[in-house]
Amino acid sequence: MKNQFNVLPQTPWTAKKHWSIEYHSLVMLIISLTILGMGEGLLLLANLGSAPWTVLSQGVALQAGFNVGWASLIISAIVMLMWFPLKLRAGLGTVLNTLLVALSLGITVDFISVPHSMLLRFTYALLGILLFGIASAFYLTCHQGAGPRDGLMVGLCQRWHCKVGIVRTLIEITVCAIGFCLGGTVGIGTLLFAFSIGWVVQLTLNTIGYCLRLKK
Repeated sequence: MKNQFNVLPQTPWTAKKHWSIEYHSLVMLIISLTILGMGEGLLLLANLGSAPWTVLSQGVALQAGFNVGWASLIISAIVMLMWFPLKLRAGLGTVLNTLLVALSLGITVDFISVPHSMLLRFTYALLGILLFGIASAFYLTCHQGAGPRDGLMVGLCQRWHCKVGIVRTLIEITVCAIGFCLGGTVGIGTLLFAFSIGWVVQLTLNTIGYCLRLKK
């Protein structure tokens, strides 16, 4: 676990094991993953372009001739296969990520009105990116497993000894470029997400680490 803690700080809500049910880590997982889903919902409502991984799913679906949902599922499975050489493990956070993000995303889209002005659409997109990035950092510091894409990010950071901001940005840009070449639709929101989400996660992790050091 030592390498993982170099990427993700150990916090008061860090769980002892990947599958242990502990009050503080469980509460943090539920809150942060719910907020993450809200952020994704705001991005969807902004309608300024899909997130890079969705662009990839669109491209794969177009080329293979099946549903975007199936494409997304297949991509997630392939990404999780890439976990094995990176020595990553699934955990409670992996399962809750799948359930809570989808639930929160659906509720956000159903109950928040669609923005019509360009200013409000950009506001939704920027707020969505902030919520998505901040919540990602908090749920990852529970150390109970990650979603497929977040896990890949953490694993590559550990392997390359690079900052989250750099690795996540490279991943998002690469995925976006491949998806675009396959026929996926890219918008200004897609580019905003690709170039900023990694640094929002990085800044949040740095802030958490700094606050914890101040308390010692």
